[in-house]
Amino acid sequence: MAYNEALAERIRIALRGRTDVAERKMFGGLTFMVAGRMAVGVVHDDLMVRVGAASHEAALSEPHTRPMDFTGRPSRGMVYVAPPGVLTDAALARWVDRAVQVAITSGS
Repeated sequence: MAYNEALAERIRIALRGRTDVAERKMFGGLTFMVAGRMAVGVVHDDLMVRVGAASHEAALSEPHTRPMDFTGRPSRGMVYVAPPGVLTDAALARWVDRAVQVAITSGS
């Protein structure tokens, strides 16, 4: 499966300066690991964001989001953001920053 390379490059830019980032092909797309934990990724044209279980419902109330259901079952704590939700660099940065905070404060 292909993923949106332009979105992946925008994520790289948003994560620039961090020394704890690694990229992995996962879920048929590209995932960015922060501090050894999955934070954000690209699946097709969608941004995949780790929001944490406690913030899952709040994240789903935001525009252009839906549950991450790659396996057919929703994954609590993960959401997809459709392309209109990350049109601007500022919008993308907000999602990326949110995911980074969840990744670095997560105990697992």
